[in-house]
Amino acid sequence: MSLEQKLVAHIKENGPMTVAEYMAACLYDPEHGYYATRPALGGDGADFLTAPEASQMFGELIGLWCAHEWTAMGKPAINLIELGPGRGVLMQDAWRATERVEGFHDAANIVFVETSPLLREAQGDRVPEAEWATRLEDAPPGPCLIVANEFLDCLPIRQFARVEDGWREKLVGLTEADTLTFGLSALLPAQEDDVLEGAVREIAPGLDALIYEVERRLHDAPGRALFVDYGYVAPGGADTLQALRRHKKIDPLDTPGEADLTAHVDFARVAHLAHEAGLAVHGPTPQGRFLKALGVETRVDMLTRANPAHAQRVARELHRLTHPDQMGVLFKAICLSSPNLPPPAGF
Repeated sequence: MSLEQKLVAHIKENGPMTVAEYMAACLYDPEHGYYATRPALGGDGADFLTAPEASQMFGELIGLWCAHEWTAMGKPAINLIELGPGRGVLMQDAWRATERVEGFHDAANIVFVETSPLLREAQGDRVPEAEWATRLEDAPPGPCLIVANEFLDCLPIRQFARVEDGWREKLVGLTEADTLTFGLSALLPAQEDDVLEGAVREIAPGLDALIYEVERRLHDAPGRALFVDYGYVAPGGADTLQALRRHKKIDPLDTPGEADLTAHVDFARVAHLAHEAGLAVHGPTPQGRFLKALGVETRVDMLTRANPAHAQRVARELHRLTHPDQMGVLFKAICLSSPNLPPPAGF
C-alpha cells in the first residue's frame, strides 16, 4: 500500500485531516515518509540544495561560530547538538574548520538528533565522532551549543483561511473520485477582525514544544541555540506551504512522501516564545548579513588565494549564500541564549 493509499483509507475512516497531520505523514511516516526513504538529501538526485551543500564556507563559519561561543562560555565540556543534520555535511565542514582551535575538539561531544536510519548511516560516514539521539530531549545534559539549519521549516503547520464569513481551517480530504484535495472546515469561533478575505495564517504546533525543550536546557546549563532558516518576521497572509521535487515546486498533494514539504518559519513567533521563556534573543538577522559579520568575505579571499582556479566557483557560492536574490535575505539567523551570556558573534 502506497502512502497515498494509506492517507485515503485514513480519511475515509476518520474524516479530513489537518495540513499538519498530512505534512507529518508525508515527511515522517516510518515506511513511506520522505525522510525515511531519502538518503541522498542534498546530494546527487536531491530535490533541494541547502546552504552547507552549496558551499563548504557555510559549515566552516558555523563551526568557527561554535568555537567562538564555546570560548565565550568559558571553554566547558560541551554538547555540540545538531537538529536535522541531513547528510552530515555542515558538521563535517564545521569540525574540519575547528581542528586548530585549541581544546575545542577535546571538549565537544557531537550529537546528531536524527530518526532516519539511512541518514544516520550517511552522517556517520562523514562525522565518525558523532553519537545520535532520537529527540532533543534524549541528548545528554549539560552546557550545549545547538545548531539547526533548515529544521524549523519542516515542522508541520496548521493553516487557517480568512473567508467571507470568518475563519476556517484548511483540511485535506477526498474528492468524489477518492483523490486527495484541499477543503475548509466549518466556521471557527473567532472575534471579528479586519483581515482581508483570502489571507492565510499558519501555526506550527510543534514549535512550542521545541522552544520549551530549548528553554529547559539553556536554563539548566549555559548554552545557545542557533537556527538558520527561511521565513518571515511579520506574516504577510500568504500560503507558504510548498513541495519540492527535483528542484521544482509541485502540488503538495501530488505523490505524498516523494517530495519535500516545508513552510516558511514565523521568526516573530520563535522570538516571542523564547522571550516568554526567559531566554535572551538575538536576531533574526538576514543570512547574508550574518555570514558577512562572521567573515565570509575574508574566507572567500583565503580560498581564492589558495586555489586561483576556483575563484569563479567560490564567487558563485558567495553570491548564493549572501545575495538578496538568493539566500541572503529570505534566509535568516536567530540565536536563543541562556541569560547573562555576552552577545553572540554575528548579531
